[in-house]
Amino acid sequence: MEKMLFSKLEHISLSLFRKNIIGIHYGSMSARVELNKFLINKKEAIFDNLQESDFILLYHNKDYRWKEASMDSEIHSQIYKLISDAKFILYSLPPYAMSYALNHDKIVPVDYFGHKELGVVSVYDPKSFDDWYDRAEVEISRYFQETNSNIMIIRGYGVYAHARDLNHLVKMMDIVENSCKILLLSQINNYVQEKRYS
Repeated sequence: MEKMLFSKLEHISLSLFRKNIIGIHYGSMSARVELNKFLINKKEAIFDNLQESDFILLYHNKDYRWKEASMDSEIHSQIYKLISDAKFILYSLPPYAMSYALNHDKIVPVDYFGHKELGVVSVYDPKSFDDWYDRAEVEISRYFQETNSNIMIIRGYGVYAHARDLNHLVKMMDIVENSCKILLLSQINNYVQEKRYS
């Protein structure tokens, strides 16, 4: 089973990389293996060419393995501990979603799939980046608990999402990015139209 899981994660990471949802070195992805352990990419993982050796198995209780793991491991661990439905977690920096979130408090998709699948998504403001990583694991997991949402767009930081199914998780991340791309392009189009006819 773990071989199949590694293969799926490797394939998915390449797809996400090609869509520019995760980068060569930024982002993180994990999969719950049992109640108290999960697989996550290592710190030095390169997402367009993930191998089995780029993942590490962690228990929620920290041990020596945590030193090799992604800097996002504590956030993933906290989400798994609090959200029983979370089987897969993805943290990414999709450029259109991040750009749109810089100047908007909500994402209200104007495209069919965004409207049907996402609805309205609030943008979370972390306020200060100076101590964000000290607060992130608590604030992110609390957001998921309190909102009952499986997607969190964090202004200037990125997007966290969790799901029971890996394909659904990737689909949701793709829809968020595509909806934000459409919103941004429609704003540019409106601006150009206004300039042309003014």
